[in-house]
Amino acid sequence: MNCIIIDDEATARAIVKQLCTKVEELDVIEEFDNAISAIKFLNQNSIDVIFLDVHMPGFSGVDFVQTLKDPPKVVMTTSDTDFAIAAYEYECIVDYLVKPITLERFQKCLLKIKNSSAKRPQIPTANQENAQEEDLYINIDRRLIKLKLNDILVIEAKGDYIEIKTEKEEHRVHTTLKKIKEKLPEKLFLQIHRSYIINFTKIIDIEDNSVLIAKNVVPISRSNRPELMRRLNLL
Repeated sequence: MNCIIIDDEATARAIVKQLCTKVEELDVIEEFDNAISAIKFLNQNSIDVIFLDVHMPGFSGVDFVQTLKDPPKVVMTTSDTDFAIAAYEYECIVDYLVKPITLERFQKCLLKIKNSSAKRPQIPTANQENAQEEDLYINIDRRLIKLKLNDILVIEAKGDYIEIKTEKEEHRVHTTLKKIKEKLPEKLFLQIHRSYIINFTKIIDIEDNSVLIAKNVVPISRSNRPELMRRLNLL
């Protein structure tokens, strides 16, 4: 079984990796000191088991589990003996190991991994689905920052980055306009220029070849103007 280790402490990662080498069934293919890097890896790779630290700065192990759409088997590692009850709220979590981890306890964990069913993706509740539709997480300096979709006014492409503007702040994210467009609901957002996506529910005024959103004057390209007009509730 291929596995990865996620823990912000190098010593803790080394201990789990050493324990994995003592059993033939586990093959550690990668280790990470933060959840964000692991998420990027999992978007491109399939693995069988994750050994995941509960308490990590900025983005906890539980936060990480909640981001997984099709979770593999997860073993939580923690110094918190009270975590057990919380762990079993998630079907993908097959065991939790309290640090310091002994070989005997690790071997028992391996049996649980073997005996657990295959991947069991969680079915989100209606409230969870609605929450996911309303939020967008952006990666800035290895931190995930949650934005309410309805708070976003304008998204502008600037080279290898995009700038996300809300009424109160601006965020610079290393991605493309095309990638973020795929994450945005069409009921709220529309690309009106090769460099701009707008929340068209926030439009204040449209004049000639531009729209006004808060204090932002955004150009409308000729090719995108017909779709904007179609989406508006014109009198």
